[in-house]
Amino acid sequence: MTQQSQSPQVPQAESRLVGVRNFRDLGGLPADDGRRVRPGVLFRSGHLAHATEADTAFLDSLGLHTVFDFRNAADIKLEGPDVTLPGVRNVNLPLSDPADGAGFWTMVREGDLKTLRELLSEGRAEKRMIGSYRSIVTTRLVEHGRILRDLAEDSSPVLMHCSAGKDRAGLSIAVTLLALGVDQEAIEADYLQSAAAHRRYKIWRKGSPGDGSDPMSPEVMALLLPLFDARAEYLAAAFTTIEETWGGTERYLAEGLGLAPEQRDRLRERLLTA
Repeated sequence: MTQQSQSPQVPQAESRLVGVRNFRDLGGLPADDGRRVRPGVLFRSGHLAHATEADTAFLDSLGLHTVFDFRNAADIKLEGPDVTLPGVRNVNLPLSDPADGAGFWTMVREGDLKTLRELLSEGRAEKRMIGSYRSIVTTRLVEHGRILRDLAEDSSPVLMHCSAGKDRAGLSIAVTLLALGVDQEAIEADYLQSAAAHRRYKIWRKGSPGDGSDPMSPEVMALLLPLFDARAEYLAAAFTTIEETWGGTERYLAEGLGLAPEQRDRLRERLLTA
């Protein structure tokens, strides 16, 4: 049986999912050799911890081989572990250190309005996001290399997720698409879909209504928005870092991630179709 015949035809399912946000199939994105990403083999989403029974049944119907969970231990403690999908290989591959910025995220969830202004106003939130994207590209080479090598062997269909399915999963999907020969404009267009209001991570904050720090405060939401939004400049910072550090995608894949030419060929054969 060919890989293509094994791939399920995935309906427009996002509206059916209740406890899983930001889900989509990357099938159909164009590669530089005239092929396209095969439907039903590469998925992305937010975390699966709150999947309902119906959500779980849908995810089970995808015939997934592997789920990559890029959350760290602190994220999993806050949100809960992924729902169990029978027969699926679950790989927890943290792309951020629980200790890195732990105090910052505590302040985001618990800080008062004055604290949030000090942390996030005047472009500070945007600068933090850009710095994070640059850092992941340069410090998570082993993890991204492993993802591509696993996919080149036998790890698809695959679902990649973090908490929101935007940053850590977004970069991992972007790296995978670069290896498949998808151009940066198409990668960006997919990435920006995570900015839709119904796809964003549900912000959880402590606070009492009326004190200016509750989740419904317009000023608080405006301060937090850059952290939970998908913006072109964030992804552009990652692409720029690749250019600055390796001189381009080819050297990044070969030297940075250690992806051999034959592995890249196998990756494309598995995930691309005419």
